[in-house]
Amino acid sequence: MQLQRGFTSVMLLSTASLQHAWTYSGPEGEQHWSEHFPYCGGAFQSPIHIRSDLFRFDPSLGPIVLKNYNLSPNEQLTLGNNGHSVQISLPLRMHISNLPHHFSAAQVHFHWGSASRPLGSEHMVNNKQYAGEMHVVHFNSDKYQNLSVAADKSDGLAVLGVFIEIGEFNPAFDQFLKFLKGIKYKGQKVQISGFNVKDLFPARLDEYYRYDGSLTTPPCYPSVLWTVFRNPVTISRSQFESLATSLFMSHAQDLNPLPMNGNFRTTQLVDSRVVLVSFKEGRGLQAPLITPRFMREHIVQKLMVGDLADLADADEGLHQLLASVSKPPGANWKELQAQKGPKAKKHMLNSSQWKSQSRSVGKRRPKQNALCYVSLEHQVVSRLHQAHAENRLVQALEDEVFPELNLWSYLECRSDLALLTIRQILSERPTDEAWELDQSLNKALSGQKKTSAAGKKRKHVMNNGKHAPTIIPRKPPSEGHPHPWLQPMEWED
Repeated sequence: MQLQRGFTSVMLLSTASLQHAWTYSGPEGEQHWSEHFPYCGGAFQSPIHIRSDLFRFDPSLGPIVLKNYNLSPNEQLTLGNNGHSVQISLPLRMHISNLPHHFSAAQVHFHWGSASRPLGSEHMVNNKQYAGEMHVVHFNSDKYQNLSVAADKSDGLAVLGVFIEIGEFNPAFDQFLKFLKGIKYKGQKVQISGFNVKDLFPARLDEYYRYDGSLTTPPCYPSVLWTVFRNPVTISRSQFESLATSLFMSHAQDLNPLPMNGNFRTTQLVDSRVVLVSFKEGRGLQAPLITPRFMREHIVQKLMVGDLADLADADEGLHQLLASVSKPPGANWKELQAQKGPKAKKHMLNSSQWKSQSRSVGKRRPKQNALCYVSLEHQVVSRLHQAHAENRLVQALEDEVFPELNLWSYLECRSDLALLTIRQILSERPTDEAWELDQSLNKALSGQKKTSAAGKKRKHVMNNGKHAPTIIPRKPPSEGHPHPWLQPMEWED
């Protein structure tokens, strides 16, 4: 494919990386993805192991409402083999109606195991892996004109995940499985008749897991709002085997075609994320309620402009910052819990205050300004190139992206506030109080029996309350179709 003229050398570098071949195993397998797709080695990656200890019950999560999913048999859909999965194109009028934005459907695809080992779901739930997993990919059509434009924006995608297990025959799946012989090899496509796509889902759309994550295939942008349904659907053994044995990842002319099975990514670090659940009971455990959003804004405000000595007090403040540190009973906590409506507003920063009183991670409400990952990668590569440190790209992007994503996710109740993010906010407050708070946090964390996987992975140093992150100016989200090399049939997630 010809690259567009006029790109800078840095942009050529990044564009070339997105054209690099990848597989699920071998020399180009997932252990090597980050060599060409740096976000694959970074923050907020998917899939994850959904464990009961991550659950937070969110009473505001209602049933998922699927609109225009019942397609007419007269409508033609494209079923294709993209070399990594089976994929069906979907019309834009299909959408999810009860998310913060209007998310239009783009495509549905599948991940599965092998006939001899029918374990191929990407997400796991309390140590259980299912035979397969279906992903229905939607993009934020309120803000972006198509899937390609939305794919690298932090608020760009919403994916519905459905677990598949072997059991009873499923007539809805047979609507496309019976055509697999026509797409045996990579790049082959056939037209199929429309059907009720909602029939691919479990009966209960009110029980699900919700968390912030990424594409599960390169380039692994952390741009996905994940909704994974609690209840699986079933397909028969013969249906599963047709999926696991009929297809190849190679082109028809290849001498040694590679069978398409085991096309799932292994689970990734949870980092500081939590999993919101829409149901009260958590498979034998009672999921705790999420911390109210106004409380989270109040905590971030304290970090930016408040009295840090209060937060450094283990009996009064640390429980507000670290969910894993038990909170003691106290009048101040009860008083804050009782604040609702107008009473709570006086404790929050308004938009202008938020922008003026912080120049670091809390510079702006991330909800209003999505990160553009391609633009960010170009800028980071350029800076590293000047410093002759291109081999630090994965870690540099991790350092840049993680705190902002963590803050966004924290304010949306889908993560705990990570120590790195706290330090980023404190970097604008080089005071003795900031240093004292950092020491208190370290002491509290070191006293815990378990250290988070994210904490093991990331080690950052703070001297006298200072942390020196590389803050790179953001470009506004690009318009038009910035990724012509990423056509819909090439997208797995």
